[in-house]
Amino acid sequence: MSDQPAIVVEGLVKHFGDVHALDGIDLSVRPGTVYGLLGPNGAGKTTAVRVLTTIITPDAGRAEVLGLDVVRQARQVRANIGLAGQYAAVDEQLTGRENLRLVGRLTRQSPKVVRNRADELLERFSLADAADRTVKTYSGGMRRRLDLAASLVHRPRVLFLDEPTTGLDPRSRNDLWDMIRELVADGTTLLLTTQYLEEADVLAERLAVIDRGLVIAEGTPGELKARLGSTVLEVGFDDDESARAAVAVIGAVAPGGDLHGRVLHITVDDGPKVAMEVLRALDQARLSVGGLALREPSLDDVFLTLTGHRAVEPSVDGLADGDGDGDGDSVAADPGRRPTATTSGGAA
Repeated sequence: MSDQPAIVVEGLVKHFGDVHALDGIDLSVRPGTVYGLLGPNGAGKTTAVRVLTTIITPDAGRAEVLGLDVVRQARQVRANIGLAGQYAAVDEQLTGRENLRLVGRLTRQSPKVVRNRADELLERFSLADAADRTVKTYSGGMRRRLDLAASLVHRPRVLFLDEPTTGLDPRSRNDLWDMIRELVADGTTLLLTTQYLEEADVLAERLAVIDRGLVIAEGTPGELKARLGSTVLEVGFDDDESARAAVAVIGAVAPGGDLHGRVLHITVDDGPKVAMEVLRALDQARLSVGGLALREPSLDDVFLTLTGHRAVEPSVDGLADGDGDGDGDSVAADPGRRPTATTSGGAA
């Protein structure tokens, strides 16, 4: 495997009017790995993917995929990448098999190669039994799997997955995670955007935390969680009044807590000792506890510590993922875009 990065981003900037969707991000992705972009709606994740997949051009900075400049060598980039957006970009009036064969024709593969590849992917993604049914009869999980299969028809070396499990039930999500692991085992490089902290923790070898168009932290999930200390103490209360009153009492013993609803989250180095001190302080203040737990820090705790807010929040001004042109993620959802940005082998 090459030591050269599969994806390189330096000082990438993209503005939509007054909205700074990307404000100078840097990334480097090793080949044959999963790299996660973690952040809430409005953070800039989808904008970064749209630049890297040549859908839009940056205002400043540079980006390369497999050593190819995404602006100057856009056609060559598109021939080597796949994209599965936030919504399944498949034609509901066609069958699953017809969808895959259509993508094969758009990527200018021979009819024989397309037929064999479509059959292979339908089998691999557990869609063979439904291959000749129209997609409008598919479940959400089946459509998602078909969309991912379509992005792989031309065997891309780099695959971009933009929030691939949004809206999926837990079983479909776990199935998709297994498929992602198989792709990486076969040597595919994946860049994954997600709001789901568990997903980033499970799949990504390295990840960047993005907030308001900036990379605010980068590293392995373990490295980022290690920045918080050893333990998270959670103290729950039965009513809002008790929770608010407890903030000051607990703050005198363990400062830096975050009240989320009726649960106070505190990052501490010596969990058992601090837990006893907290309980004594609450008992002296005659405040009852509804629940108490000690656990290892999660990526949600990391995001909260780094940004001051949680990872899943409404996007600013209704703009989806920092796309200040107001069209949200409509490009990713538009089936007509697949030949250009997703699986084009010179079709654009």
